[in-house]
Amino acid sequence: MTMDDRGSTPVSGPTVRVYGWQWGEEDARRPRLSWIGVFLVVFGALLILENSVYGDLGNIAVLAAGLASLLAWVVRRGTVALYFGAFLTAAALPGTIEAASQTDLGAGWGTLAFGIALLFIAFVRAAGRGGWGWQALAGGALVLLASTEIAVPDVGAYVLPALLVVLGLLLLLRGGRG
Repeated sequence: MTMDDRGSTPVSGPTVRVYGWQWGEEDARRPRLSWIGVFLVVFGALLILENSVYGDLGNIAVLAAGLASLLAWVVRRGTVALYFGAFLTAAALPGTIEAASQTDLGAGWGTLAFGIALLFIAFVRAAGRGGWGWQALAGGALVLLASTEIAVPDVGAYVLPALLVVLGLLLLLRGGRG
């Protein structure tokens, strides 16, 4: 025998339990932001910069999407927003810098931006006790490759193929021992 909600009248009969799933419990604890609004604010500010300094709408749009995604990651800590924001920002940054400075950066700067983006993701993972992950290894390799491309452009064309040959030889020698 159980009591009703008020605790005064006994209720007889079978006990019923109700279980359920609810979508959005996690979202209830987080602030609600209009992500389209965030994108429009960032995009508008970058358009003002574009009209006053230089004219390259493609990179500005990608940079705005990347920065808005990074802001979404800061607020919500979503993995997709982190990767999306880091990669979009890395893709747009060299072109934006070139357009703003009216100079050609040369080879390696895009690779450097993606290497830094991966190292940033690795740092975020490590700070959250998720370990460094493959992002640290890939980011470090890209930064190293980009550094050689920037420092000595002609040598940079041979560094990646040479690294691939060395990696392949290491895998073959390791596989031959087993």
